[in-house]
Amino acid sequence: MKYRDDIRNIAIIAHVDHGKTTLVDAMLKQSHLFRDNEVVGELIMDSNTLEREKGITIMAKNTAVLYKGVKINIIDTPGHADFSGEVERVISMADGCLLLVDSIEGPMPQTKFVLRQALAKGLKPIVVINKIDRDNSQIDEIIRLTQDLFLELATSADQLDFPLLYASGREGIAVAELGTKGKDISPLFDCILEKVPPPQITSGPFQMLVSNLDYDSHKGKIAIGRIWRGKVAPHDSVAVLSSDGSVTRYEIDEVFTYLGLKRLKVEAVEAGDIVAVTGIEKVSIGDTVASAEQPEALPRIEIGEPTIEMTIGVNTSPFAGREGRFCTTRQLRARLYKELETNLSLRVQDTDSADTFLVKGRGELHLAILIETMRREGYEFEVSRPEAITKIVDGNLVEPVEALTIDTRSEYVGVLTEMLSKRQAQLTDMRNDGRDNLRLEFRIPTKGLIGFRSAFLTSTRGDSIMNTLFIGYEPWRGEIVTTRSGVLVASEEGIAVAYGLNNAQERGDTFIEPGTPVYEGMIVGTHARLQDIPVNVCKEKKKTNVRSSTSDIAVKLTPAIIFSLEQAIDFIQNDELVEITPQSIRLRKKLLTNSLRLRNAASLRRSLQE
Repeated sequence: MKYRDDIRNIAIIAHVDHGKTTLVDAMLKQSHLFRDNEVVGELIMDSNTLEREKGITIMAKNTAVLYKGVKINIIDTPGHADFSGEVERVISMADGCLLLVDSIEGPMPQTKFVLRQALAKGLKPIVVINKIDRDNSQIDEIIRLTQDLFLELATSADQLDFPLLYASGREGIAVAELGTKGKDISPLFDCILEKVPPPQITSGPFQMLVSNLDYDSHKGKIAIGRIWRGKVAPHDSVAVLSSDGSVTRYEIDEVFTYLGLKRLKVEAVEAGDIVAVTGIEKVSIGDTVASAEQPEALPRIEIGEPTIEMTIGVNTSPFAGREGRFCTTRQLRARLYKELETNLSLRVQDTDSADTFLVKGRGELHLAILIETMRREGYEFEVSRPEAITKIVDGNLVEPVEALTIDTRSEYVGVLTEMLSKRQAQLTDMRNDGRDNLRLEFRIPTKGLIGFRSAFLTSTRGDSIMNTLFIGYEPWRGEIVTTRSGVLVASEEGIAVAYGLNNAQERGDTFIEPGTPVYEGMIVGTHARLQDIPVNVCKEKKKTNVRSSTSDIAVKLTPAIIFSLEQAIDFIQNDELVEITPQSIRLRKKLLTNSLRLRNAASLRRSLQE
């Protein structure tokens, strides 16, 4: 067995907001890949607009640095549980992993998931306690919890003997011993060269597993992956082995390797390196690109199952087609099925209705990011309330269950426990750090988490953090009784005015401002009672010849509640939809007219009585 000592392939894995991308910034900046006068900014790898807005990594990306003559390929992975499919997709390219653990929060649910994936693949782990510059860090306790996590997940004894480093990604330092003064990130680079094994090289013809796809308007589709055997050069004849067993032959056009933020065109690349090749028209993530003379498939990438589903359909509201560029069934269907090429955790199915598609994902945020991306691309559509995906196992109905971790303060424990008990959650652990900060751990069905995040943030005044992780399927626990109150529904189409909204605010809180176009069946507010109330927010004050001293005083309205996309999806019930356009997010009833809703409710009552 031969090795390539001039290359190291390493994945950076951690829970969300534990500093992966900031640490990659420090590694890139200190590898002298940029000019001294070049402005590269922060969060260099988070190039996507949504990633920068939300402050999280959504897509797994790779880069490379040079250190002491060795090329280190770095794979930056998402830390949010909803994007765990991205971790599963790219982790096979690495030989080692940097596990980042926050010096205050310690190992979190996603830390456990990504570490289990890494150890199962046989990756050599390096543990980095990050953010050591924070005043209230508790490093000794964090090390103990990390060791316990390795004891639980390790598949071999040598995985328990992991190197331990301490770092501050923001300050760009790493040290091997706590208490020593850090100068730069070089101790981390030295540890990678020493502890991460170089790629193994097996003899034989070319073989590469596609782990990512990109697109260039001039070069076409770009297949990205690690070469496991042989070498590749421009104009080589290759075969693509697909999931259905078909073999298609192509000629490689160009070959690229990575260095910093750039793709470098090269004449040939040998096994062990991560490359990008062009000239292959039809290829999917998980396919094998191999020598045309001896095409042999590598094991395909395994991706976990989705846990929630929702419908995405063509916009059927009276305002359809006013704001979007892509509004037809054909355009919507093509976009959703195109997403399957790179978003491996996603599933899309046709339904009985030609205008509606069933979309399945890992969580609400996973689907919300897809929806927001399509919205910004100019698509116009409507979505339903998410539902947990159930299935039959051995004749029994089972449902997905997740581990819910909440970091909060003692004053919120009562309200959180009451909220979660109604959502069928079971408290499994509670720890107090002695400073009035608590960590609560629950076991909760996925259906109980739908709509919980917004209520959680409101109840804790934004002073708490929640994280979830899918842990498996358990027997169905029954339906959760909804506690949401009724809504105010517009009874006429027109433009909302202050007088009409003032009348509506006497009954509840409104979601729109004066001047907002509305249509019959659009949800314009909420109130305390359970039933829905039709209101006319377009009603203007009648004009008369009689004037009083107070008649011209402006109506004072309470500011409207404006929902984000995630909040809107959380809020709606099964008989409601969210209408999404490039300019607007509207809530509406599935049945727009009040007479149809009353008739449908009466029909349901009769069927239940029978």
